[in-house]
Amino acid sequence: MNLALQTRPSYVSEKLAALRSLLTEHHLDAYLVPSADEHLNEYLPELKQRRQWISGFTGSAGDLLVARSTAWLFVDSRYYEQADLEVAADLIQVVKLGLEGQKTLEEVLEELGRSANQTGTSYRLGFDPFTLVRSQFQTLEKRLAPFGVMLVPISGNLVDQVRFSPLTKPAPWTATEPLPNYADSTVFALPEDWTGESVGQKLQRLRQELQKTNADLLPITKLDQIAWLYNLRGWDIPYNPVFIAYAIVTPKQAFLFTNLSRLSADSQQGLNSLVMLRPYEEYEPTLRSLLTDNPSWRVLLAPNHTTMGTYTLLTQVVDTAQIQESSHPIERMKARKNAVEVAQMQQANLKASRAKTRTLKWVADQLIAGTQLTEADVAAAIERFYAEEVDFQGLSFNTIAATGANSSIVHYGIPNPEVVLRSGDLLLLDSGAQYAGGTTDDTRTIAIGTPTAKQIECYTAVLKAHINCAMQRFPKGATGAQLDGITRSTLWQDGLDYGHGTGHGVGAFLNVHEGPNGISKRVNQVLEPGMVTSVEPGYYEPGWGGIRIENLYVVRDQSSTQTASATGENDGSQTPWYGFESLTYIPFDPQLIDWKCLNDRQRDWLSAYNRAIVEKLAPTLTPAEVTWLKQVCSVGDAE
Repeated sequence: MNLALQTRPSYVSEKLAALRSLLTEHHLDAYLVPSADEHLNEYLPELKQRRQWISGFTGSAGDLLVARSTAWLFVDSRYYEQADLEVAADLIQVVKLGLEGQKTLEEVLEELGRSANQTGTSYRLGFDPFTLVRSQFQTLEKRLAPFGVMLVPISGNLVDQVRFSPLTKPAPWTATEPLPNYADSTVFALPEDWTGESVGQKLQRLRQELQKTNADLLPITKLDQIAWLYNLRGWDIPYNPVFIAYAIVTPKQAFLFTNLSRLSADSQQGLNSLVMLRPYEEYEPTLRSLLTDNPSWRVLLAPNHTTMGTYTLLTQVVDTAQIQESSHPIERMKARKNAVEVAQMQQANLKASRAKTRTLKWVADQLIAGTQLTEADVAAAIERFYAEEVDFQGLSFNTIAATGANSSIVHYGIPNPEVVLRSGDLLLLDSGAQYAGGTTDDTRTIAIGTPTAKQIECYTAVLKAHINCAMQRFPKGATGAQLDGITRSTLWQDGLDYGHGTGHGVGAFLNVHEGPNGISKRVNQVLEPGMVTSVEPGYYEPGWGGIRIENLYVVRDQSSTQTASATGENDGSQTPWYGFESLTYIPFDPQLIDWKCLNDRQRDWLSAYNRAIVEKLAPTLTPAEVTWLKQVCSVGDAE
């Protein structure tokens, strides 16, 4: 058992048994427990960590299916090792999606449906409609209906009933488990010199988008969309500066539904007459009332960002023909940062770059001095250096400080105070911070002691992949899927690959993972100026270790700097050309770079990047830090 990961919680068997008794009560054959909560959060407030509570698996993604006698946890490649370490295999079967012979959730349910059909019955799958996204429901219903699987919405989450209203009292897990806090953080307003746009301007733009689609009402479920639209922030969710709320926007009105007692005077004043404030519980009746009073209204619903709970409410009031399913307009608006937001992201990431650079020097100094360091020591150091920067608000996710074999676990858990950094191993440090106005995320992998030939070879391959993406120019209309293939190309030539996406969108003092843009084979969203994305190729080998190199970049229009064609003449094309501008300035480990394996363009990019690091960081570092920085940024100078 890896002590760095949460130990398996007690009473998993008893919890599953209690849930199964509810299956009998509701005449269900199985119950689906998705990762998400009512607001489709990636990181969940403690009160809503249902799948984690009942299964013991702490990963941020993975769905649990509990049947009468069997249970399955479905995870992607990021969580293969973590799930094996955290889940009791005798109670829950871990399904590793993407591996040969591993069945998807749909395939498992198809088999269960076939078996039920042989006995002349249907297979009843229960779910909480407020935790299942509309698009997933559509996929499941279309796929499973031919096999006799019925999707049965159940009012009131069954895991909550087990957790907070145990059938047999006293339940062993309730003896020392107080009710977690929920939706009680202070909600505060952001000034326009952080957001670059007022609430009124955002509402005007949003209404223009609704008008284009002939829609009259937009229900808003996701918290980062609400926080962005109303220029408000809170801390109801770990690492994400958002607050529990719903919102509704119509041609003349805008509503915010939340715990009103925690709104600061400034936050209320900023909304003025633009937004009607209502208690959280009034979302459902207000939605019904608006549509009842305006029976001809058309509703814009984003299937990927709205729960079946909201969809069901709508269909109880309006005809399904009045529900127009489309992409979410706020998601697109939020992704394209304005000039002020980009400037805030630049400042925040420069602070984070300085903090991580100082951390890397601190680690090097401690090791040279012979000080024994653990993963937990490194995690504490990076948070300490982050906090020394002005306007630090907190971490943007749980720091990954993984050494040795632990570094191959993509979403490694809590850094272990008992795992020591040892010579010959790698240290993977993936961390990020929230600063007033900006969100950061970056990863560096360094060698402890003298690296091996294999470590150098694999690190250089990953670095080449990173550089290929970072320096790639692309025409307007290019998608994240196209850049994903470009990034992996040189790794594939070396027989290497990684199981996660190449990059994800990042919010401006919002969620560290945001859509709709990203760099992945599954992302068909075009990349546009103002979008911020990570670039983070890697390589992971269980038992050996892992490598990841991650920067944040903002998409820029580079049409004016586009060079002439290979013939020396401009081809006359009017197509705009885009490229990436780095937000992250942190040195790479020179010990791990085989300069000879880089081509001329890759060397030029790396040399220019190293010069930029020194230029941007040196003015605010101590003389000793500057000396060290120039040394680690001199890779290739003697070649």
